[in-house]
Amino acid sequence: MSKAFLTPGEIAESTINVGIKKANNSALNTIILGILAGLFISIGGHADITIMQTFPNIDIGFTKFLGGAVFPVGLLLVVVAGGELFTGNCLMTMALVDKKITLNQMLKNWSLVYLGNFIGSVIFAASLVFIGAYKLGSPMAETAFTIAAGKMSASVAQIVVKGIYANILVCLAVWLAYGAQDIASKTIAMWFPVMTFVMLGFEHSIANMFFLPLAKFLGFEVSWTQMWLHNIIPATVGNIIGGAIVIPLLYYVVYIFPQRKAETKEKAKA
Repeated sequence: MSKAFLTPGEIAESTINVGIKKANNSALNTIILGILAGLFISIGGHADITIMQTFPNIDIGFTKFLGGAVFPVGLLLVVVAGGELFTGNCLMTMALVDKKITLNQMLKNWSLVYLGNFIGSVIFAASLVFIGAYKLGSPMAETAFTIAAGKMSASVAQIVVKGIYANILVCLAVWLAYGAQDIASKTIAMWFPVMTFVMLGFEHSIANMFFLPLAKFLGFEVSWTQMWLHNIIPATVGNIIGGAIVIPLLYYVVYIFPQRKAETKEKAKA
């Protein structure tokens, strides 16, 4: 009889194995999957805006909840259909600490995936403007401006902290998905952490690669330099802290380190 879900220790081992596979993937496959992931996350962002523009004057909390409720489709597509998402790949540090991959392998993966995510996000944002999904003066465009203004008005330090919490939740969503053994369970496991981070207004660097360029293409006054230095890079730093340090390294200490220590003792006895 197959297990319905993995234990936390088993999830930790699975995370290491996934990190090994990601590190050994070809550069071409990695960047293609990165572009797809950028597209998938942007689709979630577009759905978020579509819902939020419908209920702007009802209740801000309810509006954020509805927007957050549709955004997780992006991560669902990444994990189940296949994609390489930078924020989720921050979990690769667990394989690095376990000495199963090298630092160069991890950084190569991160760089290619980050670039692919940006390409996919910007292409989707530009295509939406081209097809007229965000006509100037429409509730859709106004919602896009409001989101961009909120992201650019926060301080760099605030964005870093928001980035930490965003990727704690995103990586926990991926962590739970690794533990689920069927698509329905993976969907439920991922949905709530991602919905929560969106609803709470935390900063996800890849999502912001969609939201900010979209607003810029519509006429929002922000330069590419401002966009990167004030938001995307600080959000990325926060995402790395939350997703590459807090979650994988603490879980490594709890679940993997004692096991490796015991294995070393057994080898010494043999």
